[in-house]
Amino acid sequence: MSAHSQKKFPDTYNTRPIDAVAEVTTLARDWRADNLDGKGQNDSRVYDSIVDLAPDPDNPTPMVRLSDRINSHADYEVLVKLEGMNPFGSIKDRTALYMLRGLKLRAGQTLVEPSAGNTGVALAAMANAQNTPVEIAVPDGAPEEQKALLNFLGVELIEVEDELCPIFPSEGARGVVKSMVESEAYGGKYVSPNQYESELNVEAHYRTTGPEIWKQTNGEIDYFFAGIGTGGTISGVGKFLKEKNPNIKIIGVEPASRQHTLSGLKRITDLPDEHFPKILDRDLLDDLISVTDEEAYRAGIEVARKEGIMVGPTTGAVLHAALHADLPRNGKAVLISADNAAKYVSAYAKYL
Repeated sequence: MSAHSQKKFPDTYNTRPIDAVAEVTTLARDWRADNLDGKGQNDSRVYDSIVDLAPDPDNPTPMVRLSDRINSHADYEVLVKLEGMNPFGSIKDRTALYMLRGLKLRAGQTLVEPSAGNTGVALAAMANAQNTPVEIAVPDGAPEEQKALLNFLGVELIEVEDELCPIFPSEGARGVVKSMVESEAYGGKYVSPNQYESELNVEAHYRTTGPEIWKQTNGEIDYFFAGIGTGGTISGVGKFLKEKNPNIKIIGVEPASRQHTLSGLKRITDLPDEHFPKILDRDLLDDLISVTDEEAYRAGIEVARKEGIMVGPTTGAVLHAALHADLPRNGKAVLISADNAAKYVSAYAKYL
């Protein structure tokens, strides 16, 4: 078995708790005020803005139960939460919405953000919907399809020589954006939501993804699996689920090597504290599983060919961990499928 369970983290690390819902402003008029039927539902499915389609507990992304064609464990139910069905194609729609709500831009200011792709796409689309200029710094190793989507959205793309899994947050795409925001030469032109350090990243999943999962499973969940990138998803969902039931196991998935092609994931094993994702709450993690590129891509292909579910390779990594890790295979597991396969066709080609 090549999905390797890692030792739990030291107890010396602490993160800031989420004490209250962030003060936010709306991006567009809320259709719910005008367009509800007697049961509190939108009866026409007509919206004033594409942003209004962002998910929440009353409008959740769907889950699909894996069949025995791919899950051979009779007492182990595996549900895949399809975040690729969000309006802009990934789980980062949630993060982008919360971060944009928390920003107040002055006239003439421009959004700028480092992103391997999904956050950039969501931010760009939402910024377009509110007529806000945006620039995105991407690692040169980001999938070509992601770069093409950003260009399609009219983003000014800043391509930076950078690894998908950099050690130093002050270098590469993040370093470029930091200098743009802080440089006096730009006179405060640039504002970054900063997904890597924003508590709103965690808040988005604590207020939406976590409650959706709890509601969709009727509180019957034993395991939650998610890939680790910024740490926002697993920290927000993990906090919510642990508050509901401390016995739920929160399991993170990381690349097996720092040199990997799983866009959006970060290897955290052996990282020094100063380079650890700032918003990732290590205390929530019950286990950490490493998955190779080969295992991730093969799992993504398998679920497409056996279930018809087309997911990105990071979902393949999470799926491989859920099905093959050294864990008891009983009860109910929910795993996050962060996006779909469309943005990774060229990357998958190597394994076909």
